[in-house]
Amino acid sequence: MSPLEPPRTRRVAVIGGTRVPFARSDGPYATAGNQEMLTAALNGLVERYGLDGPGAVGEFVAGAVLKHSRDFNLARETVLGSKLDPRTPAYDIQQACGTGLQAVIAAANKITLGQTESAIAGGADTASDAPLGVNDRLRRILLEARRAKSAGARLRALAKIRPSHLVPDIPRNAEPRTGLSMGEHAAVTARASGVTRREQDELAATSHQRLAAAYERGFFDDLVVPFRDLSRDRNLRPGSTVNELAALKPVFGLDGPEPTMTAGNSTPLTDGAATVLLASEEWAGARGLEPLAHLTAYETAAVDFVHGDVAGGEDGLLMAPAYAVPRMLERTGLGIEDFDLVEIHEAFASQVLATLAAWEKRGLAPVDRARLNVAGSSLATGHPFAATGARIVATLAKLLAEREGPGRGLISVCAAGGQGVTAILERP
Repeated sequence: MSPLEPPRTRRVAVIGGTRVPFARSDGPYATAGNQEMLTAALNGLVERYGLDGPGAVGEFVAGAVLKHSRDFNLARETVLGSKLDPRTPAYDIQQACGTGLQAVIAAANKITLGQTESAIAGGADTASDAPLGVNDRLRRILLEARRAKSAGARLRALAKIRPSHLVPDIPRNAEPRTGLSMGEHAAVTARASGVTRREQDELAATSHQRLAAAYERGFFDDLVVPFRDLSRDRNLRPGSTVNELAALKPVFGLDGPEPTMTAGNSTPLTDGAATVLLASEEWAGARGLEPLAHLTAYETAAVDFVHGDVAGGEDGLLMAPAYAVPRMLERTGLGIEDFDLVEIHEAFASQVLATLAAWEKRGLAPVDRARLNVAGSSLATGHPFAATGARIVATLAKLLAEREGPGRGLISVCAAGGQGVTAILERP
């Protein structure tokens, strides 16, 4: 190939994935950091596919949304603490709740361009061990003391410290541009979309029931590795019913009429980590590994939720997939009816329902609910922000591999900041 010729592109195979069980925050993983959880998930993948040899994998890309200063270079430090070859390059990536899927896309791009033969992508997040920032007033005083040229000047600066300065800055689940939490934004969209309480509770109950059924049939036996005495997701409630969920009090949208969003139809704060192995077909074939599926397309989008959602428009914080998916389908010449399975990240039941309605409004066919999140999703598993994308990719790839014959699956992930990351998996 001459330097002026475009590179030959290759298909990207999804080989498999592993994750630790997800747990509600301040529970069994309360003292586990991002690196410990991500290392456990990565080691599970290394052991399952025999990736502990020299140069076994081209690179590792992963990220976290809630990061301590010690999580600097998280992906690389995870490699160094894992069973993967320490000479494996690694780098961090972050796009809020889309981090895990964006990591998959970043790795896939290098594989499809021939820049690497294999890569592992993933993410981790802990809401239990969230970083606490130094009070900004205290920070300014400490910086002033550091810049002081004499001991006297240093003491004068430190003398300015008051008890109120010792109160740390607690991370807030709120959008910097609006001051509203993700749940409050979702409540605005729920009202605008006319989503009912019963619809949300039905979706949540179904998510728990399907996840429980998937565990019972052994679907997750090779996807979930035990960690800290957990072998399945701690948030799972197998016996969830619509009637039980209907008894819960609303927690979001309380400033509006007839609030519908509860703790039961919203995703809880969660700790966990997930990884997925990607490769060229040549790399997989040389190692006798059959791809579960192929990553064939992806699309990102963003909405102006500040002037949309807050102003009462339809462009809510979590509605970017309403634009990304139609664009991706138009580019690939596909329709919703061409997908055997659809995976929509369940940040909130109301957001899933609003997304489905928005797709139809934009001319897409209705999604067959029997094909939607068939092994449960975030309402049941929980949602460690950066880990969700890798969880969904590995789950969907295995679901496609279980089917007889070809299959196609759609992934849709909403993210903070009014963003969305979407992708298509296919099994020929």
